[in-house]
Amino acid sequence: MSRYTPPFRITSAIVKSVAEICEHVGKWSVYAESASPKLRRENRIRTIQASLAIENNTLSIDQVSAVLEGKKVLGPPRDIQEVLNAFMAYEAMNDWIPTSIVDLLQAHALLMKGLVDESGRFRSGGVGIYRGDQLVHMVPPAKKVPGLMDDLLAWLMQTDVHPLIAGSVFHYEFEFIHPFKDGNGRMGRLWQTLILSKWQADMGYLPVETVIREYQVAYYQALEEADNAADSTVFIEFMLNALSLAISGLVVEQSSEKSSEKSSEKIINLLKIKPKMAVREIAQEIGLSARAVEKNIAMLKAAGRLRRIGPAKGGHWEVMDDG
Repeated sequence: MSRYTPPFRITSAIVKSVAEICEHVGKWSVYAESASPKLRRENRIRTIQASLAIENNTLSIDQVSAVLEGKKVLGPPRDIQEVLNAFMAYEAMNDWIPTSIVDLLQAHALLMKGLVDESGRFRSGGVGIYRGDQLVHMVPPAKKVPGLMDDLLAWLMQTDVHPLIAGSVFHYEFEFIHPFKDGNGRMGRLWQTLILSKWQADMGYLPVETVIREYQVAYYQALEEADNAADSTVFIEFMLNALSLAISGLVVEQSSEKSSEKSSEKIINLLKIKPKMAVREIAQEIGLSARAVEKNIAMLKAAGRLRRIGPAKGGHWEVMDDG
């Protein structure tokens, strides 16, 4: 049994958020089952870009994608290395056990390879956390880090609280201990994702970091308030809200994509029968705006499923396959 139990309270707000997230997960699973490798990769890229942006990495989504495709990117070499490291770490995540100290150190070694001289090892010296010129947190002495991490991982192994809560508690406690010389923020977010992925596999592809990036000031404020209270409750509430926003956003996105797919199939089926239909006629027939039909036709043309033969007036549509 763990020698340590992190201090936190289960509030009505936490209970409500857990219920909301579980409901969102149920809806998301309908789409996640058929999610393409491309979609999962896109979500992972969003995760990596946002998590690193929180740590002042300057690369955009497009630049991160280009780096991972092996293309040359104009950017600071360190920023490019951070992207490559993060991708390797997230790709290796499925093989790690959240309560394993060995896996934790291995993750840090991958994440910080070539970026810090103590990658894969707990820090050997003291560290202060600053916001600008202000010291906001003095972390525990380096000699206490191994014992504190052993206690935290032992608690994680035996706790019966919901993984959504346990992951948030771990995230806060990890940041409080600050076990590494550098990379603690991205490690804490990575490890919470790992914990959640063992609960629901598709949570490993949830880009919650995009929400944290958007509300970065509130993220740091929640950490500081938890420090001042010596209790992680306020941080748990923040993280659960972020998770809820991230997953509900994906549900909306994927629902919209499915709706668009259905509209595209209606257009294809209609044009097989009536290849000379104009955009306005198609819109009236299937109940969409002309602009929506034009957007779907553009996607179908880009996908090689539809092409225009002849001029706008007097020409016709050719369906390239049977869908």
